[in-house]
Amino acid sequence: MDVRVQLGMRIRYLRKKNKLSIEDLALKADINRNYLSDLERGKRNPTILILSKICRSLDITLEFLFKGIVPYDG
Repeated sequence: MDVRVQLGMRIRYLRKKNKLSIEDLALKADINRNYLSDLERGKRNPTILILSKICRSLDITLEFLFKGIVPYDG
């Protein structure tokens, strides 16, 4: 599975675990709601700054965000 898709699924899982809507997390992380939606669907290739904002908003580390994500071997 593509790394972007895995990352998006992970972000969606963590967002829902924290009982946040896409809009809530986007506002908290100061990123565009549509961008976050695309990111969760694996349609975006986020910068480290965007990922850092998301992690800060979810109160997690970058290391924890990437837990379970495996490199794409295709």
